[in-house]
Amino acid sequence: MNTTPRIEVFELVVRYGETTAVDGIDFAIAPGELVTLLGPSGCGKTTTLRAIAGLENPYTGTIRLNGETVWASGRGPKIPAEKRGVSMVFQSYAIWPHMTVYENVAYGLRVRKISKAEISKNVARVLDMVQMGAYANRPSSNLSGGQQQRVAVARAIAFSPTVVLFDEPLSNLDAKLRAEMRVELRELQRRLDITSLYVTHDQEEALAISDRVIVMNAGKIEQIGSPEAIYNRPISRFVADFVGSANMIEGAVKGVNADGTMVFETKAGSLIRTAAGKRDGTTLALRSSYIHLRPDAVNAIPGTIHRRMFHGDFIQYVIDWPDGQLIVRRPPTELLDEGSAITVSFAEDHCVLL
Repeated sequence: MNTTPRIEVFELVVRYGETTAVDGIDFAIAPGELVTLLGPSGCGKTTTLRAIAGLENPYTGTIRLNGETVWASGRGPKIPAEKRGVSMVFQSYAIWPHMTVYENVAYGLRVRKISKAEISKNVARVLDMVQMGAYANRPSSNLSGGQQQRVAVARAIAFSPTVVLFDEPLSNLDAKLRAEMRVELRELQRRLDITSLYVTHDQEEALAISDRVIVMNAGKIEQIGSPEAIYNRPISRFVADFVGSANMIEGAVKGVNADGTMVFETKAGSLIRTAAGKRDGTTLALRSSYIHLRPDAVNAIPGTIHRRMFHGDFIQYVIDWPDGQLIVRRPPTELLDEGSAITVSFAEDHCVLL
């Protein structure tokens, strides 16, 4: 079994004049893994992707694909994009409107001088994979956004690349179709065992499709981990605040219990029992979906429902409590009136000290 990473990035720096877009980042992606670069606009995620593809020239660093160095500082190799053996799916789809669906998918194979018989076989195979086989002869200009996206994916995988790069490929689709395409892309990636690097600013999308998530901010990597680790154990205030909905509660650690749990005192004087964490932590991150509106044995604090907002899949409450306001998300079956006196409670394991 080949365990050599498909993508390796070492101390990568990309600059535009005096502006540093990517600031010395390192990561590696294993064969068959889908890793997402997640972060706000301008954080450097798309620049990183384009540098790997060969569409941007780094300032310093090293990039390896399938164990081969394709770009390195100084006198190192500088392999052009067309010789790196990677495919890219763009945000804009980049479908040629004057071509049919078949011709769009076949284009990359023709450039590689593959025989007509092989082209026909490969195009039919990938169009069936993305449920577009019946549209092979349709002009691309007559396709919906979702259909264009499928054609773009088919074109990217037609020549069986070992690495596929996705640059916010679903951002132009409506919410329902975007959710459906997430599932389809993930299933396709697993079935073909393709190594993928995926760029998005959509936290829900990153958590749903990834084996691991790389959270970027201002050109640097804030945290790398599984979706569950990123969500449940953020290591910085930025990650806690950017990924999902979290309450930031200010205070200080006042003591450590015999079992390793800690006592965190909020600025208003509430005592919160937390799981083991940073003893010098001054901020406690608490996910909105992990707060109950009932008295439990641990961390029960009185409050009042200030506002209730119905979101369909959940109800969002704004709770007045001693330290200001808490955002709480509960199932739509837990319907409580504004102005009601309640007790908020939450488990020790859901309290993250930053």
